[in-house]
Amino acid sequence: SAFPVFDNQPFLAEEEHFILTDIGSHVLDICRFLFGEANTLFSLTQRVNPNIKGEDVANVLMQMQSGVHCYAEMSYASILEKEAFPQTLVLVEGDRGSLHLTNDFELKVTTRGGTTIRKIDPVMYRWLDPAYAVVHSSIVDCNRDILKALQGGQAETTGEDNLKTVQLVWASYESASTGKRITL
Repeated sequence: SAFPVFDNQPFLAEEEHFILTDIGSHVLDICRFLFGEANTLFSLTQRVNPNIKGEDVANVLMQMQSGVHCYAEMSYASILEKEAFPQTLVLVEGDRGSLHLTNDFELKVTTRGGTTIRKIDPVMYRWLDPAYAVVHSSIVDCNRDILKALQGGQAETTGEDNLKTVQLVWASYESASTGKRITL
């Protein structure tokens, strides 16, 4: 993405640790949700924008406990044909086909039999900003889940689970700074 993220969040330009702590926590959490825990990872980071302190590009390659290789690419320096921010674009490839979550919330499922496309739009609450619909609508379910936990129920995501994602973020920084694969 080349979305001007600093326009509405100027403090991000001053962060020494930027993209991995900003969207990396979400992207790496998606990787964990889809593929389980990582055994090892290797990361590269880069600062393309000379007007910021931290990295605006990060690439993380993980070997998951299942044996799956998972590659996460994050960038605020990529000029795309069609801007996708704040959507998360996902491509999952397997031996029986692929899933591709593309711009405009299209989920493409491809097998040897062909491709099917399903539109998965976010809930459009009357109060949300349409440009951030995917973010704003997700907060409703998040807050509902937190309320359930406060009322004695079981939260979908726990602090313990979140710490596992934070570990991936900081292991990615360690790998990027040392140039070494990190065993988790």
